[in-house]
Amino acid sequence: MNSPRTTLYRDKHNAKLMGVCSGIADYTGINVLWIRLAAFVSIFMTSGTTIFLYLLAGFFLNKKPPHLYRDESEQKYWQGVRQSPRRTAREIRAAFRDVDRRLAAVEAHYVSSNPRLTAEIERLR
Repeated sequence: MNSPRTTLYRDKHNAKLMGVCSGIADYTGINVLWIRLAAFVSIFMTSGTTIFLYLLAGFFLNKKPPHLYRDESEQKYWQGVRQSPRRTAREIRAAFRDVDRRLAAVEAHYVSSNPRLTAEIERLR
């Protein structure tokens, strides 16, 4: 089951017609102008099949929930997850390693400057 943040929606808030192009733009992180331009050009390249597919998507895609993201940074994060889940997982692992490294430095500093705590830890071993 997909998370609501990794699902393709129609974006009626930024829509011109049915919100399909703005939904695709939100999903991919590409500027909506480029998506609309590509859709317009593809109408002529596919002899109108794009219109049929657009209408189909307009009827079958759900509307985007009004408060899907808290802010723009969260929206950018989820677009990155949709574009490259592996890269996002690597970035999260790297962030956790950095937090772990900094926490270890804080612990080492606190333990080295607190002889009573160091003695207590040694006594427990």
